[in-house]
Amino acid sequence: MTSRKPDGELKRGWTTGACATAATVAAYRALLTGAFAKNSVTITLPRGQEPTFELVRRDLINGGAVAGIIKDAGDDPDVTHGAEVIVTVRRGPPGSGVTFKAGQGVGTVTLPGLPLDVGEPAINPAPRAMIRSAVEAIAAETGDAGDIEVTVAIPGGEALAVKTMNGRLGIIGGLSVLGTTGVVIPYSCASWINSIHRGVDVARGQGIDHLIAATGSTSEAAARDRYAATEQALIDMGDFAGGFLKYLRTKPVARLTLAGGFAKLAKLGQGHLDLHSSRSSLDMARLGELAKTLGAGAEDVRAITDANTGMGALEHARSRDLALGDAVARTARETVLATLSGGTEVEVLVYDRKGREVGHAGF
Repeated sequence: MTSRKPDGELKRGWTTGACATAATVAAYRALLTGAFAKNSVTITLPRGQEPTFELVRRDLINGGAVAGIIKDAGDDPDVTHGAEVIVTVRRGPPGSGVTFKAGQGVGTVTLPGLPLDVGEPAINPAPRAMIRSAVEAIAAETGDAGDIEVTVAIPGGEALAVKTMNGRLGIIGGLSVLGTTGVVIPYSCASWINSIHRGVDVARGQGIDHLIAATGSTSEAAARDRYAATEQALIDMGDFAGGFLKYLRTKPVARLTLAGGFAKLAKLGQGHLDLHSSRSSLDMARLGELAKTLGAGAEDVRAITDANTGMGALEHARSRDLALGDAVARTARETVLATLSGGTEVEVLVYDRKGREVGHAGF
């Protein structure tokens, strides 16, 4: 799950795509001139920012130039913060333009559904466009043809990729080079939400018509075992129910199983689409009112309303044979159906912390 956001103003950072663009600019200029003129390089990002990057690697090699930059993700808990992004630029065949290769630690696409062809290095379209634009500007300035091969490497990237969703997306061998704007906004969780969307795309590309989206690893494991689901059918939704469901509305599948813990799905049932504890809270009074619809008396309604946690409320309800888990599943399913606006059959499974089913609605 996402880390808790610190208090106070947070420092923004730069994406791997921005770092790769800056390293490309430095290496390309060195290739043209035969030397690295400076220890730093400044680029222009899509929204006009002009960050300067320090070069930690400046090498001229036989037939090419190599530049390295340490990624600074600011105050964002990014797995690639502190990683070195290395770009090697070599001449390409006449008329080839800018072509891309995956170096050490950068993955390769192996499944259809992503915005890159199978076999392509996992350098996303936006960073590719940034790099091409920078190269074209230098080529126009210097009169060069701009036919170059750009190899991006992130040493240690294969180990870091284990902490991402790349394996599930069919990106093998390392990380993806990401970033639409070049800027990392701390705790925006843009990369996670992007991975959720790409997970839907890959599943659809595989012809999978039943997705299983879960709020956490315990509920995912239980739902996976229930259906013997493949990795590509699983969507690590986390707290981002809205980011997932709104995308699924535009890219529908036939069936969806949404699995999660009691408290998070109770919040979903109360209309919250961001389930993180810092951005939404469970209304215990509404939970008590829900229990009342199941026949709970005033004393039990009060006990559920006054419970310290959602699980505490659930345990009290279960001790009184009140099917509060099923009721929460029904309300969560109603929120999901309303968000999807039709076209997908929906099932909701509610689990406790030990992965035991405590609520079910749909299918």
